[in-house]
Amino acid sequence: MLTSKIALENYRKTCKKALDSQKIRILVCAGTGCVAGGSIDIYNRLIELCSKKGLNVQIQLEKEVSHEGIGIKKSGCNGFCELGPLIKIMPMGWLYLRCTLDDCEEIVEKTVMAGEPIERLMYKDENGVVYSEQFDIPFYKKQTRIVLDECGQIDAESIDEYIALGGYKGLSKALFDMSPEQICAQIEESGLRGRGGGGFPAGKKWSQVLRQADPVHYVVCNGDEGDPGAFMDRSIMEGNPHRMIEGMLIAGIATQSHEGFIYVRAEYPLAIDRLKRAIEAAKKARILGDDVLGSGFAFDIHINQGAGAFVCGEGSALTASIEGDRGMPRVKPPRTVEHGLFAKPTVLNNVETYANVPYIITNGVDWYRSIGTQTSPGTKAFAITGNVKNTGLIEVPMGTTLREVVFDIGGGIKNDKEFKAVQIGGPSGGCLTLGAGQLDLPLDFDSLKKVGAMIGSGGLVVMDEDTCMVEVARFFMDFTQNESCGKCVPCREGTKRMLEILEKIVAGKGTEEDIDLLEEIANTVSKTALCGLGKSAANPVLSTLKYFREEYIAHVRDKKCPAGQCTALKTYKIDPEKCKGCSLCSRNCPVNAISGEIKKPFVIDAAKCIKCGACESNCKFGAVYAE
Repeated sequence: MLTSKIALENYRKTCKKALDSQKIRILVCAGTGCVAGGSIDIYNRLIELCSKKGLNVQIQLEKEVSHEGIGIKKSGCNGFCELGPLIKIMPMGWLYLRCTLDDCEEIVEKTVMAGEPIERLMYKDENGVVYSEQFDIPFYKKQTRIVLDECGQIDAESIDEYIALGGYKGLSKALFDMSPEQICAQIEESGLRGRGGGGFPAGKKWSQVLRQADPVHYVVCNGDEGDPGAFMDRSIMEGNPHRMIEGMLIAGIATQSHEGFIYVRAEYPLAIDRLKRAIEAAKKARILGDDVLGSGFAFDIHINQGAGAFVCGEGSALTASIEGDRGMPRVKPPRTVEHGLFAKPTVLNNVETYANVPYIITNGVDWYRSIGTQTSPGTKAFAITGNVKNTGLIEVPMGTTLREVVFDIGGGIKNDKEFKAVQIGGPSGGCLTLGAGQLDLPLDFDSLKKVGAMIGSGGLVVMDEDTCMVEVARFFMDFTQNESCGKCVPCREGTKRMLEILEKIVAGKGTEEDIDLLEEIANTVSKTALCGLGKSAANPVLSTLKYFREEYIAHVRDKKCPAGQCTALKTYKIDPEKCKGCSLCSRNCPVNAISGEIKKPFVIDAAKCIKCGACESNCKFGAVYAE
């Protein structure tokens, strides 16, 4: 048990020695994506094969080191999710992609026993260039990994490996060498802003809680992450839970809080399991509990599972849910820092925010401010998805441009289509386009706010020329309308009315007056909704109206979808030059809307056509098309 600062440092040396004794470390990605692809079977197979070869397999660090071993571990997410399951070979830094059970014997014989790389499992670019080391791959080259630094690099279930690589050093410094006021001041001077979407200065929030007269304070971590397609916080909780726990502990010392609560959605079973393991290991080591590192300071952490309500990402709704009430926001003030969990002063930040804290305490303000921009220091993790070649989890310095993210890290648009837009910030965000120089827009809190968008928790969806922006707005409005808690009229009724108008437009029944009404309602909801989620619910509508208004006009005036995606606005035709008169389209039409003679061009009756697309999908000559 670790009962002093010196005991922690001595234990760190022991763990580091044990880690260094593993001449080769095989890190099998055990993040949710790779687990779904079969990585646990690969992990077990590698252990089985190495054991059969008589190798000294080490699943955990062996403190009493007598000879070298082979470490086989479950790591967190490496980020390059679409190419999983992934295996990292250390200390070489090799990254193997799309691994299967059939690859295990070759990995053991060639890499583990002979120390040779397997090129066929490595990343190969479009020109055939093979990249052996992970961070030479273009997807990783422009990334700066801080909160994701150890995800994929260490055993996700080992407190010993975390300690070996410097874990809980920031806690030790905060606990023994700093006062609560000094911790708050350092976090405030660093410029760390909340990574959950609002971007509020974390140090300022902590100072406000510390100053409250009430003797009971709480630390709450928002791990709910409700944005569709976002999995940044999940990956941190799965891949390096101790980093977040250390950040919460430091927040507890800074605000003189003795209890922490992690609110995580029940749809994250792997994250919950690893959090439970990490908390139990920290308690056993005396890093959590009644006497943290023998200092006399007490701090404990509880896990609360949410039911997946998007509104519980809002602070007051989240704390209400922890208390056992229905998750609904309340009127402010008072703010959470004054009247939060159980009506007590509360620090509430998200997973990524807390994961930044140990680095700031350990490395200092100047180091942190050397990354990112003046008003948005540090990095931001994004989940990049959509019509982009490289999808996955990335982390870049604040101020990195959209162009760098989409084309350098993301590899450009799939199938060499034209870039059209990026939806950033999830349902609360906005759509940015190629126009108005937005592709060179820096990704930071203030730059995005100026153009009517927000970082949100970090979801980033790339869209190509075939994307209908009206349908995008309808999709996100459908999500926010379903997730509205219903407490305030603007959000409850406004999102419903906006969704009805958008559905009317994509069905080909909209009018130009509908566009004006849609914009009016969106502005009203933004100004009058009760909580931050309600106020931002109309952002996808407002941003698409601002940058893609011509698409709305085409839908209502010309009854055409420029992207050809809205089924109700499609008109199917047959090109007489390509039609061979085979009658296959006619035979597959469910409503007999196609007529003609064999070996002569067939014709579609637009009045009968139900626009099911069966004709187009069955034509072998590409003669049927939609416009």
